[in-house]
Amino acid sequence: MTLEDAQQQVDQWIKTYGVRYFSELTNLAILTEEVGELARIMARTYGDQSFKKSDLGKDLGDEMADVLWVLLCLANQTGVDLAEAFQKNLEKKTQRDQNRHKENPKLQ
Repeated sequence: MTLEDAQQQVDQWIKTYGVRYFSELTNLAILTEEVGELARIMARTYGDQSFKKSDLGKDLGDEMADVLWVLLCLANQTGVDLAEAFQKNLEKKTQRDQNRHKENPKLQ
């Protein structure tokens, strides 16, 4: 699946089942909530915190997909082609950072 496919599938789902998109600001708040849920699972799986009963059964991939879903909604709402934006961002990072990390003694 491409990013374009994902954006189209989300749009079709919203139009079929979701009635309409939530407002952009509501979706931004939802994105923040979803990132928080992802952070919680990451902190308990890879960090020093222990799991609470309410955390058990949470799936890391599902939490990441929730974040992606809302990001795709926001892209659709604001007219952003995520595939194009990602490609441009990758080119920017490549040009800006092509030697930066290789020359960082902290990463050696």
